[in-house]
Amino acid sequence: MLPLLFVLAAELQPGNGSAEFRQPQMAAGEDQVVVTFGSGSGIYFASSTDGGHRFSSPLKMADSGALALGHHRGPRINLLPDAIVISAVLSGNLIAWRSTDHGKTWARSSAINDVPDAAKESLHAMASDPHGVLFAAWLDGRASGTRLYGSLSKDGGRTWSKNVHIYSSPDGTICQCCAPSVAIDETGEIWVMFRNVLDGDRDLYLTHSADGVSFAPSQRLGMGSWSIDACPMDGGGLVADHGHVISAWRREDDVFLAEPGHAEYRMGQGKDVALAVSPSGTYVIWSGAKGLQLWKTGIETPLALGSTGSYPTLVTLPDGSVLAAWESKGAIHLEKMP
Repeated sequence: MLPLLFVLAAELQPGNGSAEFRQPQMAAGEDQVVVTFGSGSGIYFASSTDGGHRFSSPLKMADSGALALGHHRGPRINLLPDAIVISAVLSGNLIAWRSTDHGKTWARSSAINDVPDAAKESLHAMASDPHGVLFAAWLDGRASGTRLYGSLSKDGGRTWSKNVHIYSSPDGTICQCCAPSVAIDETGEIWVMFRNVLDGDRDLYLTHSADGVSFAPSQRLGMGSWSIDACPMDGGGLVADHGHVISAWRREDDVFLAEPGHAEYRMGQGKDVALAVSPSGTYVIWSGAKGLQLWKTGIETPLALGSTGSYPTLVTLPDGSVLAAWESKGAIHLEKMP
């Protein structure tokens, strides 16, 4: 039996009559840890100023009327030197909100996708660098088949570049319902991971760009392949850290850790994988048959985090510790990892 760990840092509960809280995402800086999630048609925000031990009451910072949630849809959040940026897909369009007062007030952007309704699959990712540069990538439907598009902001989310075509499969579509992942390394290189469709296989692929405009040829991650004529509705985790690009993802019923050009390492069985890298090692969390499981550098058998919970996410805090968040029974749970 796997050891159980219960070191709950915080729990964010919906108020009476409110829809359940779903799909958390986090970011962390020197003075603030921030989380966003969806509830019904609302986008919520909460923050911590004590390293993730206690969080503010959730603030509904936008009410869209048409927010997609589930299967890795929902809002994303980035913490910049002078702003917080939250992104989400509303009625087929990717929108960003920007706050310069630690989340008290928010200003909404126009659509990032420059063809209306092109982001209607509602699956996207967004990453930032320490200088306030942001890059967003999404599954795009402006032409036949699903393609991968992106956009760059050099001014902290105030304005966005003309949309960039990142990748189209020669088979006519990439995987239609698997969320992409984005990371920006310390040199400014932009890395994008997505699930491709090639010759009946649906595997994770990686591409990169120095300028957010021209992307290198995509390469498959791992040595194996998944032959499946359906969408797994599962993306993965991606970290670009001091010259190393690390990914975590699902193939069939197994979850793997992989670096470009190297064989994948199997960690266990499950789905909905999240990844973080800290000074103490690599952390991977996922949903298993008996609940959430955690793998980290130095252990062979994953640790069990409890029998309930889904769609976990991870963030590395400035002190080197790792904070996890997940949805469970309509609430958002946040917990420091051992």
